[in-house]
Formats: sequence, C-alpha cells, structure tokens
Amino acid sequence: MIPTLVFYSQFDSFEQWQALLAPLLPGIRICQEQDVEDPESVLYALAWKPPQGFFARYRNLQLLINLGAGVDSLVGRDDLPAIPITRLSDPNMGRMMASYVLFAVLRYARDIPAFEQAQRQRRWHYLHPRLPQSVRVGVLGLGELGAYAAAELVRQGFAVSGWSRSAKQLEGVRCYSGLDCLDSFIADSEILVVMLPLTSETRGLLDARRLALLPPGSCFINVSRGAVVDQQALTEALGSGRIAEATLDVFDREPLPPEDPLWGMTNVLITPHLASVAIPESAARQIADNILRLQRGEAVLHQVDPARGY
Repeated sequence: MIPTLVFYSQFDSFEQWQALLAPLLPGIRICQEQDVEDPESVLYALAWKPPQGFFARYRNLQLLINLGAGVDSLVGRDDLPAIPITRLSDPNMGRMMASYVLFAVLRYARDIPAFEQAQRQRRWHYLHPRLPQSVRVGVLGLGELGAYAAAELVRQGFAVSGWSRSAKQLEGVRCYSGLDCLDSFIADSEILVVMLPLTSETRGLLDARRLALLPPGSCFINVSRGAVVDQQALTEALGSGRIAEATLDVFDREPLPPEDPLWGMTNVLITPHLASVAIPESAARQIADNILRLQRGEAVLHQVDPARGY
C-alpha cells in the first residue's frame, strides 16, 4: 500500500502544492479527494476548511496539516480522529499579514480616505501630516501574526499597544492582558487592528458595547475572523460615523452577500479574505518536514489544539 496525502482546498492550487511537495516526499502519493484510490492508504491530509464528513472515510489518518493559521473550521467536528493537527507557521505569511496591516494603518494615519474623497470632488484639500508617535494603534491579539504586525508598526514609529489573553512582553509595545484590561485597551485605541483567533471565548467579543468604547472618529481594521465582531453593530457604528473608517478583510458570512450594506459604505474598504495566505513555495518544506518527523516517530512542530482555537 502506497501512503497517500489527500489535499482539499477551494482556494489553493492543487497542482502547485503537488509539484512542490512531490520531490520532498518520495514514496507518498499526493492527490485530491476525488482521486483517492484506497481510503485506507490515506495517512496525511493537507486541507483548508474541508466540509463536514470529509475525514470520516480516512480511518488510518495520522496527521492533518491545516492549510493556514486559523483552525476555527476544525472545532466541534465529529469526523476528525484524535490525531496531531498542525498549522502553517511561515515567516512569509507573517510578512504578508504585517504588510497588509501596515498599509491599512498608514492609510488612516496619513488621511488617505479624505484625499480620495477630495479627488473625486476635484477639490484641493490639505491636511497637515501627523507624526506616527501621535497615532495610537491597538493590536488585539498578539499571537504569531499579531506580534509580527505589532513589531512592524513599532518600527514605523507608531504608539502601539497590544492585548492578549495571557501576559506577553514585546519590545516597544504597551501590553495588556486578560478580560479585565480589554475595555481600557479598546478605549485607548485610535486605530484598532483585530488579529484574534476565533474561539468560543472570542466569538462576538467585540459587541456593540465594546465597539462603543472606541474613541469617537476611530478607525477599525479586521484581519482575523468576521465572527469575532458583531457585524451588525459595526455596520451601525460606521453608518452613524461613531467609527469613522474601516478596513475589513473578513466577515461573518463569506463571500460577503451583494446585498450587505457594507458594500455601499464609502468609509469602508473591503478585501476578500486575503490579508495573509499560505505560500506554497515557502511552506512546502515545513509540511514535508512534519510528515517525515511523524514517520520517524518524532513529535510534529506547530501543533494546535482545535478546542482552544490555536
């Protein structure tokens, strides 16, 4: 029996992943679900948001590699055996995320939306630039990606604070931890960047009450998961101007339905969940290394606990 790695993703190129992994994993068949000849041969899975029941027929599965950083789609499943689950931990993904966050923060710190509006009106509109250290940016979530983004914002000179569930120390970042500090952290954030994983504790964490804690005229950036935020409350805050601007890469329903009012808001920038994506060229080696570690009886790296969400 030839060991098999089954691939599933509606967004990634199977051919690209197969071409990069095959030379690193000789003796392992790499195929998509529809091409699995013997479900008993499937020992490894590389997947992103597989449908319910996907894993039920792979009774010999030994390792699941989550094709990304977030594992919320794996929580509460009844088809997933008790096997190691790993996520991608790729510096290039961190760099991609940090560049998106920096772009969004700079766009607000330099008043670019105001200049975009003035251009549409053919109006010369001068606003004096602010010093970066006068702009208070809060990074909500200091995991691997959040810490990377916070460090980049510090490097650019912004006044950066960060919040995490447990205490952390990051150079140049004023760190908050625990729910007792969450409200004061939000209230101090002129630009709030949401980078939390979606867990049972974070679902709906930013409700109407907490969104109202943001300073009037604040800016909101979400690059984590839509369900962390009460999207209706956010929409209302944006409509009233209580929150001045938002850059949203994630939503409670994806794709965002055409009828959603966020589409028509001139103070909202929408992108289709691409702030950071898996990069095959740099992540393939990590995936292969974990499979080879498992074959040698060694512990895999970057293992996650779906129940915790990270």
